[in-house]
Amino acid sequence: MEKHQAQAFAQEWVAAWNARDLGRILSHYEDDFEMSSPAIVKLMGEPSGTLKGKEKIGEYWAGALEKYPHLRFELRHVLRGAGSVTLIYDGVLGLSAEVFHFGPAGKVAQAFAHYDL
Repeated sequence: MEKHQAQAFAQEWVAAWNARDLGRILSHYEDDFEMSSPAIVKLMGEPSGTLKGKEKIGEYWAGALEKYPHLRFELRHVLRGAGSVTLIYDGVLGLSAEVFHFGPAGKVAQAFAHYDL
């Protein structure tokens, strides 16, 4: 992924979350993508911390948007990897990083959230 592509993804991803637009947020992901986060354990009661598919993850994120009505992300930095991007940002859980692995269609196939808990 080129630097300008990673930066464009980051800006759009943050803007979608800050707009609280679930459809726009989910548009960045493949239909069967996987999301792993320590917050999934807490909010969804899923011991593995992993959910799969837009429907299930959409429910999780809808709950997060409801629980945190003032949710806002401030992008700090964008890092590029081989077929992946890491965003470092300030969010409702403090300093956060999310790693996004992209599939062949250019959408996120796997995402991993990390928090300074």
